Amino acid sequence: MNLILTNIKELVQTETTPRRWVAGADMAQLPTIKNAFLIIRNGLIAEFGTMEEYRQLDSRFYNGIDEMDVSGRMVFPCFADSHTHLVYAGSREQEFVDRIKGKTYEEIAAAGGGILNSAKRLQETSEEELYQSAMIRLHEVINLGTGAIEIKSGYGLTVKDELKILRVVKRLKALNLIEIKATFLGAHAIPKEYQDRKEYIDLIVNEMIPQVAAEGLADYCDVFCDKGFFTPEETDRILKAGLAYGLRPKIHANQLSASGGIQVGVANNAISVDHLEHVGEAEIAALKTSETMPTLLPGAAFFLGLPYQPARKMIEAGLPLALASDYNPGSCPSGSIPLILSLACIKLKMLPEEAINAVTINSAYAMGLEKTHGSIAKGKVGNVFITQEIPSYAYMPYAFGSDTIDKVIIKGKIFREAQPLLNNWFV
Repeated sequence: MNLILTNIKELVQTETTPRRWVAGADMAQLPTIKNAFLIIRNGLIAEFGTMEEYRQLDSRFYNGIDEMDVSGRMVFPCFADSHTHLVYAGSREQEFVDRIKGKTYEEIAAAGGGILNSAKRLQETSEEELYQSAMIRLHEVINLGTGAIEIKSGYGLTVKDELKILRVVKRLKALNLIEIKATFLGAHAIPKEYQDRKEYIDLIVNEMIPQVAAEGLADYCDVFCDKGFFTPEETDRILKAGLAYGLRPKIHANQLSASGGIQVGVANNAISVDHLEHVGEAEIAALKTSETMPTLLPGAAFFLGLPYQPARKMIEAGLPLALASDYNPGSCPSGSIPLILSLACIKLKMLPEEAINAVTINSAYAMGLEKTHGSIAKGKVGNVFITQEIPSYAYMPYAFGSDTIDKVIIKGKIFREAQPLLNNWFV
């Protein structure tokens, strides 16, 4: 689709020289253009710049393209959410109540709750039911500004049900709404029926991964490497099995303890290591020599009442950081990246510029999409959102809970158009 946006108050995250990511002190730099225009042609960003430059363009460049005057409003590239569990069955609000009463995440999991609870429900749910509920969630997050997303399996924990989840993800991809990356996470937990955990790991390595690869259902292979879940040695074995089938690692690490997950992820060239509530000097040293993106999930820390990730320490050490939602029924039942932006600023003490970089260019890298998503650059996909009339980009994380998005544009076509702030009934 084709579209021209004119009189943009501020065009955010512009890029003229390609970047893989931004790191350290550079994360506080956010390139923008004030009083700007943006042209999307055939679903891709074709041109952008100041309004003065727009008036000097040859009219043949934009003749016949619809123009939208967005005076007073800002334009951002859509968010890239690089860590979600969007395909699941049911909800887990009883566990939410149990935690309020004092039970820990580990205690709930040991009693058959947590991931095993979700797995039981998913095993009892048809592929079609999963698809319909996941499609609703996908539309929800696009309406909140997400323009690319990663979706994991991990609530199946049997060959049949892990494949079922990934087939749902494949069907979501076929909708061609936004770019979707699929991650195989058979190593999310050990099912109760496997008292010999090695037997389940053998199943992952010898049956699940080969079948996932044979059907072309996943881009990445994930493991929950943490206390009470999978050890670094088990994680290493599973990641290497995935690599043998072309599945690059992308893992959960250091959420509940200093698990060694970061180091095993780096050793296997993981595209990202995610969660990272427990990060010390050894973990930072490992990340500094790697091309692995540290990805923080403050929504899960917020919901579970865990310590927040040491974002400032990591940025000051020169690392890049990505942020993602971790949308799932147990530890973060929200796919709102605007909420994650606010949590990053309020709880992780990230500057608005740092947080915006973390949910755009850096999170695009964390799902292998930095060449096509995450910034306003010629040739990148024309997924952007237009804000309400807000005073600055810092207002977005500041006004937590408020809907600051006016329109979401996917590949040059309006996907979501907000209702007027004042309904006619009041006028």
